[in-house]
Amino acid sequence: MAAITSAGNETKRGPAYILPLIVFAVIAVAFAVGLTLNPRELPSVLIGKPVPEFDLPPVQGRTLGLSSSDLKGEVSMVNVFASWCTECRVEHPFLMELAKTKLLSIHGLNYKDKPDDAANWLDTLGDPYTRTGADLKGRVTIDWGVYGVPETFLIDRQGLIVYKHIGALNWTLFNEKLRPVVERLKKTGP
Repeated sequence: MAAITSAGNETKRGPAYILPLIVFAVIAVAFAVGLTLNPRELPSVLIGKPVPEFDLPPVQGRTLGLSSSDLKGEVSMVNVFASWCTECRVEHPFLMELAKTKLLSIHGLNYKDKPDDAANWLDTLGDPYTRTGADLKGRVTIDWGVYGVPETFLIDRQGLIVYKHIGALNWTLFNEKLRPVVERLKKTGP
């Protein structure tokens, strides 16, 4: 069917009306898929790769800093935290309980904290960490691909990053997601 324009020319109705519907459908499907994704499970390009090379001094009041060489030879966890982080405060009691189990070594990577604040945090709330490195300028955490705090990484005996979790940990998350990985890693070779 043809329409007459004011100038008297004929135009065709067709693809011009279908194209916006197709674009809308594609956007709607992409949005729907995006809503089903878990933002705490962002992919990391470091999974399966060695931890980045680094050597950090200890948090004020601690004797052991943290370096990449400390993350070889045992299954361990690296927890990125800061005293100014609300979610870190939520997660901290879990880390204190986990440390008591001696299931694995927990190391802290303190992100852009004032030295006094980080020391006061650990002195007041308890120190679940075997080693704690102070990343005052945040350069090491950039190499780790950290988006924010808290973030937690599982490291195998060879010093490879095998798992990354974004957000506060608790026993439910640990038992469902991390414990199976830790147990599998502990069963594999030296």
